[in-house]
Amino acid sequence: MQHPLIAAKASRFTDSVIRGMSIEARRHNAVNLAQGMPDFPAPQALKDAACRAIQGDVNQYAITWGAHDLREAVAEHAAWHLGLAVDPESEITVTCGSTEAMLVALLSIINPGDEVILTQPFYENYWPDCMIAGATPRFVPVRPPDWKFDLDELAAAFNDRTKAVVLCNPNNPTGAVFTRAELEAVAALCRKWDVIAITDEIYEHILFDGREHVAMAALDGMWERSVTVGGMSKTYSVTGWRVGTILAPPHLTKAFRQMHDFVSIGAAAPLQEAGAVAYRLPRDYYDALAAGYQARRDRFCKALWEVGFEFEAPQGAYYVMAGIGPFGVDDDVAFADKLVREIGVATVPGSSFFRDKSLGRSYVRFCFCKRDETLDEAARRLRKLRVLT
Repeated sequence: MQHPLIAAKASRFTDSVIRGMSIEARRHNAVNLAQGMPDFPAPQALKDAACRAIQGDVNQYAITWGAHDLREAVAEHAAWHLGLAVDPESEITVTCGSTEAMLVALLSIINPGDEVILTQPFYENYWPDCMIAGATPRFVPVRPPDWKFDLDELAAAFNDRTKAVVLCNPNNPTGAVFTRAELEAVAALCRKWDVIAITDEIYEHILFDGREHVAMAALDGMWERSVTVGGMSKTYSVTGWRVGTILAPPHLTKAFRQMHDFVSIGAAAPLQEAGAVAYRLPRDYYDALAAGYQARRDRFCKALWEVGFEFEAPQGAYYVMAGIGPFGVDDDVAFADKLVREIGVATVPGSSFFRDKSLGRSYVRFCFCKRDETLDEAARRLRKLRVLT
């Protein structure tokens, strides 16, 4: 009997559209507003700490679930920022980025027949993570202009097979921020159906207009059924360092640590030493971070509105899901291809964030985690869009 060479689940995946658009950006010398990686320096204190660790021969494996000093620093940060009393010895796992954290969480809790509720649109890794873990995804739409749930639709998605719900807050790709009341409604459903809430909170410090970040795990009755995914990438502008975190109660953390050990063993040891410095930066660092991103948001959104894109300003994170209807097109992939080839700006077709591709055909996603001069150059190029209409 001839067996298939490739596993069925692997054959269902496609290449990352986001990473693919970054490749196209390099090929066409375009301004890369596709992939969410800053083009400005990381904080000097972090770079110095990483260099000290390397020069100090911190070259061997750290404890597989995370260097002690980093876990202590993460717990201190969770206390003042999230209002969580987290035990660094039994409730924190350090992973190779938040991407591994999400996969490890799903691999650790999913059994055949389990369902996972995902928003639609969703960050492009979540659906493949569900496939790898063996979960059946159940999609619930969030709709423009504010990209929020219809709570009746959300409630209808829960059933006896629901194992987990995955939320990204602040949200990638939409820039929406869930309020305390909205999270309380999700929490009530989790308690009713005995469901685990997995929240990707990697953009926890990037909120605008005075908004408050609320951790699902801090709501009444939720710590025992919450998994909080985070990491260094976005807050400290080190997306390539790949240091992520999972905060969870001990009965879940034990399973996560075992799974993580066999998936990756551990994150880079010298960068974990730098992470301990990062999580202890003064609190005014985080105020300045949010203010800086709000200024970038305002600068770039103004330019997009002037060009003709349709959207409401994002509430958090550093993305804009921009409507392309005013340009007389209904094919996001073709539009993004023309943008990168003819205009010199790389973006992401909106349909890549939807399982039902038709729902995303009228959008592209921009990121604005860039220097002012980068955003200004992108705006200058985008003003040539009349050539395409």
